Amino acid sequence: MSKGQADKAKDVRIDPVVFWVSALISTALVAWGILATESFGVLVDRVDGFLVGNFGWAYLVFVSAVLVLTLVAGLSRFGDLKLGKPDEEPEFSTGSWFAMLFSAGMGIGLVFWGVAEPITHYAEPPFGAEESVESALLALRYTFFHWGLHPWALFSLFGMIIGYFGFRRGLPQLPSCTLYPLIGEKGVKGPIGKAFDILAIFATLFGIATSLGLGAQQINSGLNYLLGVPNNNLVAIVIIAIITAIFIIATVTGLEKGIQFIGNMNVNLSLVLLGLMIVVGPTIFIFQYLTEGAGHYLQNIFEMSAFTGSVGESEWPGWWTVFYWAWWISWTPFVGGFIARISRGRTIREFVVATLFGPTVLSFIWIATMGGSAIWLERFGAGGIVEPVQNDIASAFFVTLGQFPLGGIMSIIATILIATYFITSANSATFVMGMLTSYGALEPSRNVKITWGVFEGLIAAVLLLAGGLSALQTAAIASAFPFMFFMCLSIFSFFKVIQEDYRLTQQGEFIGTIDIEL
Repeated sequence: MSKGQADKAKDVRIDPVVFWVSALISTALVAWGILATESFGVLVDRVDGFLVGNFGWAYLVFVSAVLVLTLVAGLSRFGDLKLGKPDEEPEFSTGSWFAMLFSAGMGIGLVFWGVAEPITHYAEPPFGAEESVESALLALRYTFFHWGLHPWALFSLFGMIIGYFGFRRGLPQLPSCTLYPLIGEKGVKGPIGKAFDILAIFATLFGIATSLGLGAQQINSGLNYLLGVPNNNLVAIVIIAIITAIFIIATVTGLEKGIQFIGNMNVNLSLVLLGLMIVVGPTIFIFQYLTEGAGHYLQNIFEMSAFTGSVGESEWPGWWTVFYWAWWISWTPFVGGFIARISRGRTIREFVVATLFGPTVLSFIWIATMGGSAIWLERFGAGGIVEPVQNDIASAFFVTLGQFPLGGIMSIIATILIATYFITSANSATFVMGMLTSYGALEPSRNVKITWGVFEGLIAAVLLLAGGLSALQTAAIASAFPFMFFMCLSIFSFFKVIQEDYRLTQQGEFIGTIDIEL
């Protein structure tokens, strides 16, 4: 952080209502989880059953609607509008911009699930015979579905909304300010606006805690594979503590020095690992599987978007699609807020292409390469992937890498990659939570960022103790539910504004900055 930025951060005011309500509730949840882990775990299970059983369909409808609206905004006449003033230029180079948005978006989760999910669906498909040709294709198409256009549409649309109101209308970059056209300044400052900002913090806190817990489990599995380190919750919590300290340091160094550097490192390491696997793995099969899987994905995207398992009373959609959609919704405040922060000067069309289609293609290539190599081993190679994954889902990536030449080297790279993705996602979330509790300040104070970094680590540790993967999944589902309804209001507000702005632009007019004193 430069001296000017540091001085500016010192002058940032903290929103006492948003900060202290969020901090006190977070403290109470952490204390409950530590002092009464069993009852906390029981609550987690009950919340999961209630939301998935009664509202799973709502998550599916909402995310599909968001995808349609994102395409409308980016590919229609509105795509020419800028996230900023008409003459503003982008703040970051295209390469660094894409690296930061992808790393913050889903890097650590993609490394965790890139092998684990296809292999799990192959062995236990939503329908049809297990470990068959049909389940091998289902595995890839559903993994593409869960990591493709739908989740990135959430990040893209909310980021577009935050960036548009912040950089074009000059409003603070807060979820509450996206409601300004509907409820005015009084409403933004009042209970409705504060509630939206607090919900955004909790969605972010539990969404990132889910990722940190998964990442810690996978790093633990990697260290177990490479060095024989015990694989248990205690070691995972130690890993969380170490990585938390590292990402807090990265966060307080400032956006340009910390997040940009690690984001570029993530993409470079990912490309190295991806290239190695394509070379030493089943190269032809990977490209064939990618092509076939993409075709199945596009052919069945509408069916998958509406699959609730109602007739067969299947729990599969709840455990997979509903969990993913809720997880992505919980990530939306911080990923959307973060990519908005780094996207000043981009047009809506450029923003949508980069945040929707670019990461989707890269995710597909990663999944087809890593997950496809695991499927190839099961069907045509030595096998031995399904059973270890069923015993410890976090081990999937390393078990697969170990079956190929240079497996040891790739496992070392993978462990470093998981740690750096861990750091990038966490410090992006810390940065955004600092903004949310500092009236949308683009340079939150160091103490605020440290506070939220500590809470992220503590909640991840508590959820691991309270029930492991199940508790992590439930936390994401629960935190996303109320935020989803507020986001509907933001979307309505955004489309109301861009229609007006497009009409004025055609007339050569421009609405200036809106002054609002929070």
